[in-house]
Amino acid sequence: MLLFPLLLEATLLRLASSSHHPFYNGFYYNHLMNDKGNGQEKVDHFNGARLVVETPKDPIYSSNGANVTLPCHYHFEPDTEAKRKIRIKWSKLRDDYTKEQDVLVAIGKTYIAFGDFLGRAYLRQASRREASLVVSDVRLQDGGKYRCEVIDGLEDESDVVDLQLRGIVFPYQPPHGQYRLNFHEAEQVCQEQGAILATFNQLFQAWSEGLDWCNAGWLADGTVQYPIRLPRKPCGGLHLAPGIRSYGPRHRHLHRFDAFCFSSGLRGEVFYLDHPAGMTLEEAKQSCQDAGAEIARVGQLYSAWKFLGLDRCDAGWLADGSVRYPIAKPRANCGPAEPGVRSFGFPSKGRFGVFCYKER
Repeated sequence: MLLFPLLLEATLLRLASSSHHPFYNGFYYNHLMNDKGNGQEKVDHFNGARLVVETPKDPIYSSNGANVTLPCHYHFEPDTEAKRKIRIKWSKLRDDYTKEQDVLVAIGKTYIAFGDFLGRAYLRQASRREASLVVSDVRLQDGGKYRCEVIDGLEDESDVVDLQLRGIVFPYQPPHGQYRLNFHEAEQVCQEQGAILATFNQLFQAWSEGLDWCNAGWLADGTVQYPIRLPRKPCGGLHLAPGIRSYGPRHRHLHRFDAFCFSSGLRGEVFYLDHPAGMTLEEAKQSCQDAGAEIARVGQLYSAWKFLGLDRCDAGWLADGSVRYPIAKPRANCGPAEPGVRSFGFPSKGRFGVFCYKER
């Protein structure tokens, strides 16, 4: 009795490697010689129904911690009622549409998910000829392009879905100063702050929403760029139009810059604690623990400001040792005239309040 499940699993794994062999499905391909003398040796004609795969042309939006469905449907032209041995494969793609990783493969109602998607991805087949992918507990790394591939014997058709996470891009430099991070260190510091390195598209979106920052930072593709809304001499010169300035790809080990991090929605809440005499960093951490929480990370503070409207004109410690405060409604004595997260840098001493984070 154990033989059939093992054989089925082996078949699914073989499909994931894209080395499947076609099987007969009731239709035939005819290879006809082309005698028009135009350099084409042959053309393929398919006697039967044509497989069509359809996905949404507009992006699908989600956020960190949510569940999302990536729609995919298929049909045949002309339509046929015959039962068909359909195989489904979902893959995550890089920006250049090459495969980054396998997500899920399925035959009938049986499927296998892979890697980070194990236990989080499954196939939705609520309607006839549906092959939609459901991803639960969406993570920051899940944003990107996904290919829905439908395989019917000799036919293999696919289409792409773009999953975009609602989030915020913020520039980050470590306590020891500007331009101290190689690419791998930039990845690490973003993760430590509850974020990931931003993509170019995420940085461009942030620029279109008003981000102006004159320090160059790493992006997820290994390029170094920075967004400028108001051209000025130290930031590429006055002669350049507003836009994203690029240094192009840099050496991931040797070159050092800041980082642009990306954070999305929160699974909990950020709140402020104070003490009449203020707190040191260690006292601040303990206060959050006493409240059943932890000291907030930079990405969590930015997300709370962006998505929950957190507004506090009191500076507070964060987990990286920086002191910041979020302003949603600018007012006197609370910094510049624009909304944003203000920073006091990384004070070596001083007493402040603290921003804490607690999961729901």
